[in-house]
Amino acid sequence: MNEMEFKNLWQKTNEKLEESFVINRNNTEDITRMKVYNFISSMKPIKIFALLFGILWVGVGISLLSPIYLNAFSEANKYFLFSASIQVGITAIALLIYLYQLFTISEVDISDSVLKTQKKLASLKLSTIWVTRILFLQLPVWTTFWWNETMFNEWKWYQWAATEIVTLLFTYFAIWLFFNIKYENRNKKWFKLIFKGKEWTPLMNSIELIEQINYYKDK
Repeated sequence: MNEMEFKNLWQKTNEKLEESFVINRNNTEDITRMKVYNFISSMKPIKIFALLFGILWVGVGISLLSPIYLNAFSEANKYFLFSASIQVGITAIALLIYLYQLFTISEVDISDSVLKTQKKLASLKLSTIWVTRILFLQLPVWTTFWWNETMFNEWKWYQWAATEIVTLLFTYFAIWLFFNIKYENRNKKWFKLIFKGKEWTPLMNSIELIEQINYYKDK
């Protein structure tokens, strides 16, 4: 084999290797896209369940509270009325976010570009964090809905002190969680305790896979 034949053989071998590498990379990317799609799709059932349960909860709440506001406001227990109204209002806000998430999940397509999928994942991540923040704001009203006039008239100071301490603690934790639930804290134990299961783990797996695609594309 002369030098020219050897160079041609070397060049053909390199071309085949490069072609094989491109095919393997494309196949890997396609498989990764399919995994991302499956991960995101697996989030849909739990979100549909949460949406339906929330609609039922808000519907029952409105049906119970509306007659009180319209016909018996002056006689009603204001602590229960306002606490329940806040709880129903916060749940209604969460429902809107869940609707947005379901729409975003339904828009995820296996043929989407990596950048487009990445934007949708970022949107789902941010909205998941926000809906959790908002729902934790309900904590204080779960300690006040049962308050009544009898407490003011008949309770001892230590009974009131114990009740107020509980309410203040719930309020503190609600505010603390609202400001500290953020993606930067995702590796902390308390964050992992809150964010686990079908609403978070598939999302994190999807983000990790998309980052891997970007990494190999940059190579």
